[in-house]
Amino acid sequence: MSADLAFEAHGAEHIPAAERHARPSDLFRLLFGGCNTFSTSVLGSFPVFLGLSLRDGATALLLGLLAGSLALAPMSLFGPRNGTNDPVSSSAHFGVYGRLIGSFQLLLTALVFFSLAVWSSGDALVGGAHALAGLPVTPLTLGLAYALFALVVVAICIYGFRLMLWFNRIAVGAASVLFLVALFAFAPSFDRGYAGSLTHGDAGWWAAFVASATVAASNPLSFAATLGDWGRYIPEATPRRRLMGAVLLAQAATLLPLGFGLCTASILAVQAPQFVDSGDYIGGLIAIAPGWFLLPLCLIAVIGGVATGTTALYGTGLDVSNLFPRQFNRARATLLIGLLAVAVIFVGRFVLNLVESVAAFAALIGAFSCPWLAVMVIGYLTRRGHYLPAELQALSRRVKGGSYWFTGGWNLRALAAWLVGSSLGLLFAQVPDRFTGPLSAWVGGLDLSAPVSLLAGAAVYLLLLWRFPEPEALYGSEGRWPLTRAASARDPASASPLS
Repeated sequence: MSADLAFEAHGAEHIPAAERHARPSDLFRLLFGGCNTFSTSVLGSFPVFLGLSLRDGATALLLGLLAGSLALAPMSLFGPRNGTNDPVSSSAHFGVYGRLIGSFQLLLTALVFFSLAVWSSGDALVGGAHALAGLPVTPLTLGLAYALFALVVVAICIYGFRLMLWFNRIAVGAASVLFLVALFAFAPSFDRGYAGSLTHGDAGWWAAFVASATVAASNPLSFAATLGDWGRYIPEATPRRRLMGAVLLAQAATLLPLGFGLCTASILAVQAPQFVDSGDYIGGLIAIAPGWFLLPLCLIAVIGGVATGTTALYGTGLDVSNLFPRQFNRARATLLIGLLAVAVIFVGRFVLNLVESVAAFAALIGAFSCPWLAVMVIGYLTRRGHYLPAELQALSRRVKGGSYWFTGGWNLRALAAWLVGSSLGLLFAQVPDRFTGPLSAWVGGLDLSAPVSLLAGAAVYLLLLWRFPEPEALYGSEGRWPLTRAASARDPASASPLS
């Protein structure tokens, strides 16, 4: 086996400088590979399903993607700086125990997006095989497809980072070519002037536009706690502009699957509106696909499903092994989380029928991740990127005290910002037929959960940093950010028991 495909021995402990051989281009491949699939196309179909025209839908997707990408890009700095994953890095701002907030979000996001990737790709594979070769669409065939995807994804994640990177290097090129072929396949039926059922000024237009932008923003925001999983193998000296540029380029590249979803949904709305009415994008796509495209469709399902599944699942096993180092190494923790995720897939699909509920719940993740992201980015700026990597591992070492202990292991400033931001975000959330926040109706039914939670979390954290400054020991030789206030002599700085 080539050294480039060696089994991964590291968990979320600090990666030594000598073993960091990844590049920003690898970060691009993993991010884009995780988005270059039908699950992203489903997000792209959302504007048409809500009644927007092709032009308005494209505008909403572009604005949402831009906003989410700009918010996500600074999160690429933590992995190379600290050599560990993002929940561990969050100890510096949330506290030794406060890092569990990031772990919870990572687990929740992994289960939701791993399930969605397996469901959408499994349905596309079985549906395509049915149209191509007459394979029956039954719970058995669907279950076998889900099991195939899930087991391959879990195996890759257990093997580790290098195999996942190798697969995504192939997946990025292969899936991109297939999507370009797909655009050619549907081009004869495409109407650039598709008007939708809502025009600007209609009741509900703004709600549909904002909801579409929010869905587009949720795609990059879903990676908020995972960039460090891959960035920890990138050398610390890598220029920050290259790291953030890789994130922005990867998200810009997702316009390919997003645009495919938008365009094909507009064809569906004309040729097979019953699928739009039922919200079945994958089924409609198969129904209108040319016969010769069914095989490429199945290939996109296989390649994209595995790529998305690995990027969703890998980081959670990594994090669990750090939380319980005596009980689990990285491989065992990944197997445990993988089995849990597989159980969620089958129970949710065949027993409780939670597919639509989980898809709707994914939209609410932004309300929790945005204020967490705001605290992390502001924290990086105020500390000028100064961290103590050894002390970030306090929880895995079961050490109490240290620079990041704060108050009983919690930084109450960050905790308050996250709680206020998340709570306000939920009050402004709007998930059709599932959940409506009390304040969403006050703003005309708009889903403002993501921007409200982001801005509220940022404002509260900055205010508390000014009113209750953090100890000077947390800042490096460059000092603190000019917009924060220096601590007084009464502010205690904890002595560190960690080397």
